[in-house]
Amino acid sequence: MTEHHPLALLREELDRLDQDLLDTIRKRIECGVRIAEYKSANDVPMMQPGRVNLVKERAARYGSEHGVDPGFLVALYELIIREMCRVEDLVIDQLVEGVR
Repeated sequence: MTEHHPLALLREELDRLDQDLLDTIRKRIECGVRIAEYKSANDVPMMQPGRVNLVKERAARYGSEHGVDPGFLVALYELIIREMCRVEDLVIDQLVEGVR
């Protein structure tokens, strides 16, 4: 074994965690597609500011409780929410176009 072996093991762990994170983001987007389909079918507005605030507050609280910078988690969720809104818009637009 080399002196870098512990670092290699840590990097393997990090790679597995990254894969889990990416899988979770993909699953979140897939769930967002289903939400967009529901919103379109039930005339629910795409943007839900109360829900957005709740998600960001929950992320900040999690950060505070688990030693992760709340500002970082809020910024991360702002990026995730922006992508979710983009995806929902695309899905809703496709469904509306399909009806015409």
